[in-house]
Amino acid sequence: MGVRRAVEMVLNAPARHEKPICTYGPLIHNPQVLKLLEEKGIFVINEIPEKGQGTVLIRAHGVPPWAKDRLREAGFSVIDATCPRVIKVQTIIEKHTKEGYNAVIIGDREHPEVVGLLGYAGEKGCVVGNSQELESLPAFEKAIIVAQTTQNTLFFEAVRKKVSEKFPHYKIFNTICDSTEKRQEEVKRLADAVDAVIIAGGRNSGNTQRLAEMARLSGKPTYHVETEDELDLKALSSVRCIGITAGASTPNWVIKGIYRTVEMLPLTARPARWRRAFFSIQRTLLLTNIYVSLGAGCLCYACSKLLSIPNYYSYVFISMLYVLSMHIFNNLTGAEADHYNDPERANFYDKYKRLLAGLALFAGAAGLIKAFTMGRLPFSILLMMSLMGLSYNLKLIPECLGKSRYRRIRDIPGSKSILIACAWGIVTAVFPPLSVCGKFDLSTGVVFVWSVSMAFVRTAFFDILDMQGDRIVGKGTIPILLGENRTMSLLKSLLAGVIVLLVLAGAFHITSDLSFFLTICPAFLFLVLAAHKKGYMMPGVRLEFLVESHFVLSGIITVCWSLFLR
Repeated sequence: MGVRRAVEMVLNAPARHEKPICTYGPLIHNPQVLKLLEEKGIFVINEIPEKGQGTVLIRAHGVPPWAKDRLREAGFSVIDATCPRVIKVQTIIEKHTKEGYNAVIIGDREHPEVVGLLGYAGEKGCVVGNSQELESLPAFEKAIIVAQTTQNTLFFEAVRKKVSEKFPHYKIFNTICDSTEKRQEEVKRLADAVDAVIIAGGRNSGNTQRLAEMARLSGKPTYHVETEDELDLKALSSVRCIGITAGASTPNWVIKGIYRTVEMLPLTARPARWRRAFFSIQRTLLLTNIYVSLGAGCLCYACSKLLSIPNYYSYVFISMLYVLSMHIFNNLTGAEADHYNDPERANFYDKYKRLLAGLALFAGAAGLIKAFTMGRLPFSILLMMSLMGLSYNLKLIPECLGKSRYRRIRDIPGSKSILIACAWGIVTAVFPPLSVCGKFDLSTGVVFVWSVSMAFVRTAFFDILDMQGDRIVGKGTIPILLGENRTMSLLKSLLAGVIVLLVLAGAFHITSDLSFFLTICPAFLFLVLAAHKKGYMMPGVRLEFLVESHFVLSGIITVCWSLFLR
């Protein structure tokens, strides 16, 4: 929580506070994040100058109180990004030292957090970092024991036991962050359940080092890496079960990169040939957006059958071409966030930029030509939707017209999920009946709501997975606006509502009785979301494939209904 809060504060600072923006000391202990901040023009100052200007953020580890005073005196506007859990320890120390207590800090003497805590203790502070220092600890008339928030829980328990026996009158405060404590317990359980453990995070990160220590105590092979490039793939390829965890300051895109690399081990190891081929096909279909376009065709087929639309083949074909074209174009024009959210996709689009652009142009043109042969109304609808899709990432308001935060449609907060869902709903559920009979009735409205809802859940869920990268590039997606937990609750509620809607539509004969069977699709997606929330599925090829597969599932169910139950 503290790390996420500090990173969000520094990313939001350029838009809210006086520039230049800098941090006093490294904001967090992760070189990838620090490099990112440098690229955004946010630099680290390690010494306080006599004169300064702009805004300086206090690192998440905290600083001595005199440092804040000197920064303000130098002329900086100071923003305190200290982790609230660290502030709590600072408050305990400050309060008790004023009452005459000595403060014994269990931690690493050179760690920035401990340096900051000592600043609040003044002359009454001392540090215990190992058993030898504990043995030589002098007897105080009265003292408190606190811990660095990322301290090893096993060592702190040993200190607590020793102090309780030797100095029973000391006050002991377990100030280890509960997230750190939980993570260390989880690592112990994880290491017992797997054959090897990967710890992702900065080498100078205290809490990440503790996780690696815990994993090594289990006797299992442990790999502490900062990025996927450091993985020993040869050693890991022979391991049956691998556990992955990460330090508090490790960004999501680094964790995802490591997971995706491990997930691809079947391609580099020697498993069954069919398994290697299936995984490769999965990856290619997802990267090229061919699978999502197939899903759009299946969804359109299901919508057409719900509405009893005859000769649906042309609409299925058009929906596939439209979705393929728009998704490729948006990947090509909005690739900035993919460098953090999905580096593999970003590299793929950089490498095959021309080929993919040609495919998108061909698909878009083929769809428009087919719609033109069907009449003026189908062509007009598809042309308007294509122009809207193409303009999503383009600057529509030139800079010469003045300052504005909303120069592109994508700059409007929450626009991505809503517009993509509406486009899917129109091309799969509204386009066929409007082309056939030129009207929008109750049954069309019900099917449109189902289609939009399923596409919205799919897009918003992927936005949850991509929150960090989207925040870095300034995207205002729905999960960023509402928060991850609220968005997930919204998606689950929407899926439950869709199930009810389909049942009622079938019961009151608003649509065909196919709607009863299609309730399997939102139920399937609900289970996938729940499995991810429980930690059973990490972001990767398999999770993405399952989410996209609920559209394909609607087509399979519709085929079975048409052949056997109609």
